[in-house]
Amino acid sequence: MILYLASGSPRRAELLRQIAVPFSVLPAPDIDETPLPQEPPLEYVCRMAREKAQAGAVAAHGQPLGAVLGADTAVVLGDEILGKPADKEQALAMLKALNGNEHQVMSALALSHRGQLEVRYAITRVQFRHLDEVHLQAYVDTGEGADKAGGYGIQGLGAALVASLTGSYSGVVGLPLEQMVELLDQVGIRYWQTN
Repeated sequence: MILYLASGSPRRAELLRQIAVPFSVLPAPDIDETPLPQEPPLEYVCRMAREKAQAGAVAAHGQPLGAVLGADTAVVLGDEILGKPADKEQALAMLKALNGNEHQVMSALALSHRGQLEVRYAITRVQFRHLDEVHLQAYVDTGEGADKAGGYGIQGLGAALVASLTGSYSGVVGLPLEQMVELLDQVGIRYWQTN
């Protein structure tokens, strides 16, 4: 059984390699990622994961039989979804808003297999350290957070922004492995395939 990853995210691919799951990357589906009016953040990330898995299943048509994984992650401060910053100014504004505060990272995944679609999610609370603007600007200037929700990456230099977290570390990176292995078990895809 083949796992198809409907994502171009190198972080998600690395997490799958971490638990030794063989997979093939499908072209990232072209999905409108605009939240619907009044859509709660958790419903948004679950909808995005479903739509990516469904689009990936269409793209995988004609390929060997397998399961298609779609995923989405959002940084949420209060009720506001912080997406990927458009530029350095927006990245700095996001980090200032997160600075010294707790926020949530909501990460959803959807697995499409034989016409069935299963969705799981993880919500992680992340507490940022309180840093002065010089430190925040120095992080922005590294460029690491430019393509990441909330303007930071916990798996890299951005780890120094974080005081603590409660929940799924891998969910903050972009794919909650705790929920992922449950879905893989359900469809018979093995992890820890080292040969």
